[in-house]
Amino acid sequence: MADDKKDPKEMSEDEKLAAEWEAAMDESGDSDGGDRDDEWAAAMEEAGEGKNADNVKKPAMEEFDETPEPKGATLSPDLDVILDIPVTISMEVGNTQIPIRNLLQLNQGSVIELDRLAGEPLDVLVNGTLIAHGEVVMVNEKFGIRLTDVISPGERIKRLSK
Repeated sequence: MADDKKDPKEMSEDEKLAAEWEAAMDESGDSDGGDRDDEWAAAMEEAGEGKNADNVKKPAMEEFDETPEPKGATLSPDLDVILDIPVTISMEVGNTQIPIRNLLQLNQGSVIELDRLAGEPLDVLVNGTLIAHGEVVMVNEKFGIRLTDVISPGERIKRLSK
């Protein structure tokens, strides 16, 4: 390397820095030189992993069938898992907003005015999301609801973004 050294006056800042770095590495014995690379190559040869190693094992590769799926095959997930998830269905007669002062004054027999007219359909909510409108019916002495209008999935998505 002594042959190709330039005059420090002719070197750029990067070349000066590289020359200083190289001199420091030579001084410490950690140069990029061939000694270290030769030691590494010799160690790899000994371990049987060098350039000419014949006992290199190739990894086992799984072979995949290239045949396409039949046209009738479905790739959708098993719906049984989803069908067993419980949801909460609630019916909303109406709602209103009142100040806490008025809320604290409520007692038995108090009437709260709602935002709906009498006879107007109730909202059917599933986990808090409006999915239909309906009317109250009696079924075996229990309240029920008859759906009069089911909200389309597209309309439900539009309402979620509002």
